[in-house]
Amino acid sequence: MSRVRPVPSGRPAGECGQTSLLIVGFAVVAALMVAVVVDASAAYLHRQGLSSLADGAALAAADGVQGEQVYTGGLGERARIDPVAAEQYVADYLGALGATGSYPGLSYEVSARADRVVVRVGAPLDLPLSVPGVARRPLVTATAASVVIIGD
Repeated sequence: MSRVRPVPSGRPAGECGQTSLLIVGFAVVAALMVAVVVDASAAYLHRQGLSSLADGAALAAADGVQGEQVYTGGLGERARIDPVAAEQYVADYLGALGATGSYPGLSYEVSARADRVVVRVGAPLDLPLSVPGVARRPLVTATAASVVIIGD
């Protein structure tokens, strides 16, 4: 009958190196978790900035159109929004802020109806850390709307 001799650490010889494998596995999982959290935080902050930009653009378009409507068409219950003018006000607002410098690849879409203007902005995000299975430059978007209501 053969007997397993303990190694100096007091463990049987067949269990050497098992702890190292476990530590390496946990380190890989921890690194992936850190990468996901860092990338998710960067995407959240990018979206917050785009959301603020979209809010300002929608308000700028609605304010500008409201002023034109008051002087050219009179007051009603709701001011009428001109789609061409709304597009121009959004372009002017984004240009004045230098938004394309802050958000490279910025694109925007303006949808103006009779009583509201909706602005959708989007820009790609360079992720700080690379996570397998995630696009390297995901597109982050934000949408804002503004309605002009005439009150007493």
